[in-house]
Amino acid sequence: MDRFLLMTCFKRTVETGSFSAAARDLGMGQPNVSRYVAALEAHLGARLLQRSTRRLVLTPEGERYYADVSRILDAVAESESSLSDETEPTGLLRVACPTALAHAFLMPQVPAFLARYPGLSLDLQLNDRFVDLLEEGAELAIRIGHPNDSALRARRIGLFKRIYVAAESYLSRRGVPLRPEDLHDHDCILYSHLNTGNTWHFLDVEIAVSGRFRVNSPQAIQEAAMTGLGIASGPRWLYEQGLASGALRQVLGDYQAPPVPIQFLYVANRLLAKRAIVFMDFIAEAFAAIPGLNEADGNARISTAPARTRRPL
Repeated sequence: MDRFLLMTCFKRTVETGSFSAAARDLGMGQPNVSRYVAALEAHLGARLLQRSTRRLVLTPEGERYYADVSRILDAVAESESSLSDETEPTGLLRVACPTALAHAFLMPQVPAFLARYPGLSLDLQLNDRFVDLLEEGAELAIRIGHPNDSALRARRIGLFKRIYVAAESYLSRRGVPLRPEDLHDHDCILYSHLNTGNTWHFLDVEIAVSGRFRVNSPQAIQEAAMTGLGIASGPRWLYEQGLASGALRQVLGDYQAPPVPIQFLYVANRLLAKRAIVFMDFIAEAFAAIPGLNEADGNARISTAPARTRRPL
């Protein structure tokens, strides 16, 4: 039996959530799709989907196989479409993105992107934890900070500087820090996913901070700062509303932190699909027009040149 047909039926079943939806998408009968997926499981000797009367759930083996099958079928489709640069990008694009950045800047761009590319579907996965592109089937990830994985390539689309803020109610109780070393005597609101741990970096010094409240959400850090739980660190755009209303006050303004990049990450040795390229180009152009995402230092410039790479670098 055609192995590509079996893999295609499995992939579309996962992406649509049911055999019947996959059948409609593929233009075949639902019993055939179910039978082909069962034949694939028999060939592999592993259960890929747990079936119930209400939904289908990927098994751990199914999750791994889905990521592999997606790469294989996407590579085949991209190889065929690359014969003509005029081919419109099609298919499903999975992109992982941090929650605060997505709500503030990425989501407003989605309607225009989907309108420009009607053959594309977008699966936006919002999560502040580290997303393993190799394991979870996402083609692109937008991440804040510097990647430390040699298997990934990065394209920078933004740069910002961290600021330090606190509520007036907190500062009236605990005093205003005048230099980074003063943070040792303050409650700092800790971000669980910060890749530098409990260390806050300034241009000339690194400070180990502590506090009674730790959370894994940037929005929750903003809310905690507003309620006076301590001093918070992050991009200005996260605290803009509180600063504008006077509920928050910037501190340590004379001490700058190193600029933090916003980057697209993708697997270096994987064929990069056209849908991923056009999405990176679209978002890079949109982000270049947002001042809060381009607080570059004197030597840094954000590149908005369109990506041209189709093959692994």
